Amino acid sequence: MEGKNISTHPDVPGEPKRTGTAMVETATATIQGFSPVNKIHQHLRAFHFYGHDMTRQVEVHHYCGHQNEEFRQCLIYDGPHADARLIGLEYIVTDNLFLTLPDAEKPLWHSHEFEVKGGFLFMPGVPGPVQRADLEKVAKTYGKTIHFWQADKCDSLPLGVPQVIMALTREGQLYENLAHGVEKRFGVSFEKERENRAYMTGPAHGIHPLANAGGKGLKTVLRETECKPVDAVPRVFV
Repeated sequence: MEGKNISTHPDVPGEPKRTGTAMVETATATIQGFSPVNKIHQHLRAFHFYGHDMTRQVEVHHYCGHQNEEFRQCLIYDGPHADARLIGLEYIVTDNLFLTLPDAEKPLWHSHEFEVKGGFLFMPGVPGPVQRADLEKVAKTYGKTIHFWQADKCDSLPLGVPQVIMALTREGQLYENLAHGVEKRFGVSFEKERENRAYMTGPAHGIHPLANAGGKGLKTVLRETECKPVDAVPRVFV
């Protein structure tokens, strides 16, 4: 089987944007502030696979901002272009913050050491020494990722249940066609970058055994349940 390059995708259905809509967008962009989005300061390109199916591998583009030195949050798109689709999000925490998580939570998070040291996670267009100064920090972190749009299925709209996503943790997992395609399009060499990053280290406490789904598969399943009525919610009067 082969992985999917989802940087090219089917058009999202719907009428073309009208002039009136464009005018409103121009006005609101001038008047309003976009502080949360304006905190985005870096573009990280990587590979993901579905937590329950390693054959479903996709190329993804993270647009990230720091909340502080130990926590960053990223919007995930299926490409780096203006018409890219927002398909998910990822939270990234340091080893220290990860260790504070309940054990039941830890399997939802994946380690970044292998994909960083392997050269698979990189900042397009940023000189090697500059990006390595930050990626040596990323190599020590964990990420929690959810994809809402199963773009590898070429769905024109975000269908299905959001799924937990994992990252590469060892050799032999990544489809060669995906790797070669990215190297060609971005003018990078994973082998060369792997040599440049050999000095990097992972989490200070080692990769936690419960991370990366504890070595198992994780799949989100929707279950029907009773909806708690408003009368059952305690009312607080101020």
